[in-house]
Amino acid sequence: MYGLCLLTSAVCAALLVRSWGRSRQPLLLWSAACFTLLAINNLLVVLDMVVLHDVDLSALRQLTSLAAVGVLLYGFIWEVDR
Repeated sequence: MYGLCLLTSAVCAALLVRSWGRSRQPLLLWSAACFTLLAINNLLVVLDMVVLHDVDLSALRQLTSLAAVGVLLYGFIWEVDR
């Protein structure tokens, strides 16, 4: 299940980057950055839960999820001001 979440967020990030490359809409770039960070977060979940049982990556996972939401929120606010 963790791997499917990782795959889904990575595919979403790739599709958003591809769409941003075609249209150059800034909101697509912010969304792509958010999903890229969410894919990194899901990778850390896979590493933490499945691969590395002795290492606690929860703080790093929380940091990446906070960064993902922060990037998307900043992008929404910045695009509204334009």
